[in-house]
Amino acid sequence: CTAAMKLPLLRMMTELSSRKFISRITGRFAKSAYSRRWIPKFASMYRIPIEEAEKKLEEYRSLNEFFTRRLKPGSRPIDTASDALVSPVDAKITACGTIQEGLMLQVKGQDYTIDELLNGSPRVAQYLHGYYWVLYLSPTDYHRIHSPCEGDVVETEHIPGRVYPVNEFGLTKMRRVLSRNERLVTYISHDIGEAAVVKVGALNVSSIKYVEPRPTRLERGQELAYFEFGSTIVLLTQDGTLSPRTDLKVGDRVRMGEKLGTLTKVE
Repeated sequence: CTAAMKLPLLRMMTELSSRKFISRITGRFAKSAYSRRWIPKFASMYRIPIEEAEKKLEEYRSLNEFFTRRLKPGSRPIDTASDALVSPVDAKITACGTIQEGLMLQVKGQDYTIDELLNGSPRVAQYLHGYYWVLYLSPTDYHRIHSPCEGDVVETEHIPGRVYPVNEFGLTKMRRVLSRNERLVTYISHDIGEAAVVKVGALNVSSIKYVEPRPTRLERGQELAYFEFGSTIVLLTQDGTLSPRTDLKVGDRVRMGEKLGTLTKVE
């Protein structure tokens, strides 16, 4: 079968496997006691730095508990500048740039509107000329999500959707994955304006969960939520509120707490 024939077949198989019930089945296994025997193999396969984990491997009761592990204190220093916007996750930068007339341009060859990403929220108008990062978390990465800035949670929204993969194949070969997948959006008001943390679900992700008790006031770097298996964060900043780092580019890796830019009034 030719490459031209294989692509539609792969796309069809991905469509079929993107049903939520498939992710629920995977999630049930990952949370079972039986799955704990897979933890060492999983850690070895993905070269996970287990020395950073809060607990020893044998102390985790399931694969899901290991995957959503916390890290030892001090493993991720938070940038101390009072005006810093930091990465909410450990991730690879899949795309970044200025939002142009409400469009995130050329995210793996596809353009996305802020309106569709935020599900037509009235807050869309604040982000039409802001800045965005698409941050991809691989299975190797630490999967807790932290606040990129100090501020108040002014709104959250759960947007139902599919669970397409958000890896290279999903973003390049599937149609508009970031705006079709399930999303959990947190809007944070800070001293300069507002930021939106869009948590995008993915294939084999049984859920995206807020930490409990759910915070309403956030410190920079404070734990906010976590993914059960790998996914993507889209981080948005309000128009004219950010001076981004100029040395970061697509393909670079960032760690949670690392500075992405400076929150400041930009003309």
